Amino acid sequence: MKTSRILVTLVAAAGLSFAAAGAAQAQGQASNWPQRPITFIVPFPAGGGTDAFARPLAAQLDQQLGQRIVIENRGGAGGTVGASAAAKLAPDGYGFFVGAAHHAIAPALYPKLDYNIQTDFIPIAVIAQPPQVIVVHPKVQAKTVAELIAFAKANPDKLNYASAGNGTTHHLAGELFKLQTKTSLTHVPYRGAGPALQDIVAGQVDVLFDGLGSSAPQIQSGTLRGLAVAAATRSEAIPDVPTAKEAGLEGYEVATWYALWAPKGTPAEIVSRMRAEVAKALQSPVVTEAWKKNGSPIPTLAGEEFGKFVTSEVARWGTVVKDAQVKLE
Repeated sequence: MKTSRILVTLVAAAGLSFAAAGAAQAQGQASNWPQRPITFIVPFPAGGGTDAFARPLAAQLDQQLGQRIVIENRGGAGGTVGASAAAKLAPDGYGFFVGAAHHAIAPALYPKLDYNIQTDFIPIAVIAQPPQVIVVHPKVQAKTVAELIAFAKANPDKLNYASAGNGTTHHLAGELFKLQTKTSLTHVPYRGAGPALQDIVAGQVDVLFDGLGSSAPQIQSGTLRGLAVAAATRSEAIPDVPTAKEAGLEGYEVATWYALWAPKGTPAEIVSRMRAEVAKALQSPVVTEAWKKNGSPIPTLAGEEFGKFVTSEVARWGTVVKDAQVKLE
C-alpha cells in the first residue's frame, strides 16, 4: 500500500513538472515572438472596406514587429468562409483574423456555421469604425436622397443595390433603407465589397450602401455620387455629403466596424503583445492620416470590452434580421 502511494505521488509530481515545463516553453516562445511572417486572414476579396484598413495597419505592424504581415484574402458567403478558415488556424501567434461587423450578423442568418465568433476567437481590438454611406453611380438621375426615394417609389425594383454579400452590413443597410422608405430595390449580393464597388463604378449596379473606407476615395474623385452619410455628424473625409438626417432620412444610422482576433488558444503573452502593438500602430501618423482619409475615427475598444461589444452586436443584429425579415438569397 505504501509503495502504491509513493508511485502515485511520483506520477503526480511528474505530471506537474511536465505541465510547468510546457507552460515555461510556451512563455519562452511568446517572449521571442515573432520569429517569422504573420498571416492576417481577411474574409473578403481585395479592394473592399476590410482591406482599406487591414493593409495600412499591417504595413505599420511590419515596421513595429520586424516581421512581415501577409494579407490572405478568402472571400465568400458574407465573410463566413474566411472566418471558418481563421477559426482553424494554429494558435501559435502566426495567424490572426481581420473580421468585421458582418461576423456579428452572420449567426442570425447562417444557422449552421462551423465556428462561433464569440468562443472560437480571442478579441484583440477594434481597428476602425467608419459610418456607412449611400452612394449611386452618376448615371442614376437622383442627386439627393429624396430624389432617390421618389424614383424608387415610382419605379419599384427598377433600381438595384449591390452588397458585399448576404448578411453583411451593406445588405442590412439596404434592407433598412427599404423598410424605412417603403421602397423596393433589387438586392445584388457579391463576394465582397471590392467586387461590388468595381461593378457600381462600372455602372453595372445603381446603388451601394457601403462602408466609408472603400467609398470615400470614389466620392472624392467624383467616380461615385455620395447622397448621405448614415451617421449623426458629417464625415471630414467627405464634408459636402449630408448626414441621412439632413437629407430627410430621420433615424437612419448604420456604422460598420473592423477588428482583429486571434484563434482560441493563442498564448496570452502574444495576445497581449499584439494588442499593445495595434494600439501603438493606431496612433502612428501614417495610420491616423489613412483613417482620416477613409472616414474612420481612431477606435479604443480592445480586449474584454471588445468581447462584450461583440456579444451585444450579435444580439442587436439578430433583432434587426428578425424584424426586417431578412432572408438569404
